[in-house]
Amino acid sequence: MIVNFSVKNYRSIKNKVTLTFEASNSDDLEDYFIIDGTKDLRLLKLGLIYGANASGKTTILKSLEFLQDLILEPAKKKTELIEFSPFLFDKESKNENTFFSIEFLQNNVKYLYNIELNQSSIVFEELYYHQPKKALVFRRNTEVSKQLTNIEFGSKIKINKLHKSTLEANTLWNNTVLGGYIKTNFDSKELQETVDWFENKLKPMISSKTSLLGFISSRVENDKISKNDIVELLKRADFNISDVIIRSEETKIDDDILDFINKKTLMSNDKLDKIRETGKIEKKEIFFQHSLSNNNFLLPYNDESQGTQRYYQFSGLLSLMINNELIVPIDEIESSLHPDLLKHFLLSFLVNSKRSQLIATTHHRELLIEKDILRCDSIWFTEKNDEGCTELFSLDDFDSSVVRKDTGSIFNAYKTGKLGAVPNLSDYYIELENG
Repeated sequence: MIVNFSVKNYRSIKNKVTLTFEASNSDDLEDYFIIDGTKDLRLLKLGLIYGANASGKTTILKSLEFLQDLILEPAKKKTELIEFSPFLFDKESKNENTFFSIEFLQNNVKYLYNIELNQSSIVFEELYYHQPKKALVFRRNTEVSKQLTNIEFGSKIKINKLHKSTLEANTLWNNTVLGGYIKTNFDSKELQETVDWFENKLKPMISSKTSLLGFISSRVENDKISKNDIVELLKRADFNISDVIIRSEETKIDDDILDFINKKTLMSNDKLDKIRETGKIEKKEIFFQHSLSNNNFLLPYNDESQGTQRYYQFSGLLSLMINNELIVPIDEIESSLHPDLLKHFLLSFLVNSKRSQLIATTHHRELLIEKDILRCDSIWFTEKNDEGCTELFSLDDFDSSVVRKDTGSIFNAYKTGKLGAVPNLSDYYIELENG
């Protein structure tokens, strides 16, 4: 679970911004919003980010995904540049380092990971853990002129000289220590726990264009997601769907397609060997069974509405979040969903999940009317300042002189611009050159 996440000098973010999941002192909707079993921490399940187009909402989610990729997909050569953009709208920022900090819980142990970098190298990196007091796991500095990495381990971390030397050799100047550890054959509980969190708990950003069809359906087939769970969620969302049927058949492929698969695919070696041996590839079709007037009708997935397709994917996602501990970022969560379906999805998550977190951007401001389903500390806003850089602030930061924390008042305050984070539009009359 995320406790706090901070970023500085990344894309539209110039100054440090922090998204926190630490709950305020309010006991509002406590049973639904606060994650169970986190010792002295009170962590929120949900963070909703509002803001105008191009205000930086998506950048918050992309920065988290970038950090994940930086760790899990280390560069293979020292010459590889780290692909990202710092804040480019002033002369100083584009030449300064970028900074990320994330505090998270893994197996009820709190970790703090800080990293400073530029497009050429990881300049500084450190990891702390609380067991129970804060202690250093490692601190890394890069000697940029020599492109060499030095790693210092905390006094409580036991590591022999050979392993330390191997780790330093595998930690290229454009790699994180965690990325170097992935390539190194020794065991370290704290490093492994951190890598496992980024790999298994934090999920990549889901955008409005992301298709989860294959991801969800394969897990239904492998019983990692209960099909009954999905059918039940679809029923509760009033789709009249009584079953989901996945059919498989093998189709012959020609040599050109086989050659393309050999070069470009990310399939496992076992699957590739089977395709080469048989010259066939497995094709899957998904059907929804609709029960209407005591009759059942099968409809192919592609013939369903975009909303039905999206909610099928979200139902699988919801099942995973209820039954596991996951952090799921979703951009434009309302995309293709009726407002009532969005509300149903959020309520189903809040009521049934135990240790998962959902971070979502949205333009659906009518949710702000529903004070009985949202806490003020779960609502965030992004806004561009006069320098063109993203600022991030919470609804909980406003006092009663700006907005009363009651039903309707928050929606009206946001709609009329009192909270910021809305487009500053001019009049509708346009004078065109050829008009």
